[in-house]
Amino acid sequence: MITFVGMSRSITQTLSLLLALGVGLAGCSKHAPPPPADETGATPQANELPPLELKDDTANLLLTWIDDKGDFHVVQKPADVPKEGRETVRVVLTTREDGTGKLIYVANLNEVTPTGAYRVKTMTRGAWDELGASKRKARLEALAPSAVPAPSDSAPSGTPSAPKKALATGIVATIYGASWCKPCHDTERYLKQRGVTVVDKDIDENPVAAAEMRQKLERAGRSGSSIPVIDLMGQILVGFSPLALDQAIEAARSAKPL
Repeated sequence: MITFVGMSRSITQTLSLLLALGVGLAGCSKHAPPPPADETGATPQANELPPLELKDDTANLLLTWIDDKGDFHVVQKPADVPKEGRETVRVVLTTREDGTGKLIYVANLNEVTPTGAYRVKTMTRGAWDELGASKRKARLEALAPSAVPAPSDSAPSGTPSAPKKALATGIVATIYGASWCKPCHDTERYLKQRGVTVVDKDIDENPVAAAEMRQKLERAGRSGSSIPVIDLMGQILVGFSPLALDQAIEAARSAKPL
């Protein structure tokens, strides 16, 4: 019992009650409930995505594999990924946002779990980008120095300069790509230099854009093609090719199909 000298009995009882309540409250704060677990019963980790089950019949998939040249290819079914790219495949489920940010899903289509699902792990987007970049670098190093001409500061004397291309005013192109796709950015840069109005659509971030791209590829008979996919005034092109883009621009100028 705590006594308070010089105070009335009623005040003493009131203060004693407040002190008792304070001790009780402090005790509750020491036993706060743990953070909620996810659907699997495991506590979510900051560097891990929620589990993802990937099987041959999983719907709404976008699977990205990398070839030996470092180019990215997008397909919709595990069976469409060739042997060379099956070990490391990025997985996007168009019906959910998980795996479209800084952390992504990567599957090994050469390994199957006891449940019949492919093994899927979490990888950072930076590590994924580096996979393609390292292959492209290795390809360029294999070509150098004999196959790649050395840069020069000026053209040889007497050599006429290349004619300047006219701006493609009034021509619009839609690029279906992804933020990690270098050829997609190269395509955008080149088209803008030519004066083309460019509309970017990220198939990772926008499921509607992904479905739109698939429909256009199917109509053009190009299903399973790599990104970028370019719709230039109704002409469907795949990959970054300045020559093909120039031809499409000229065809659009004259309103004649390629």
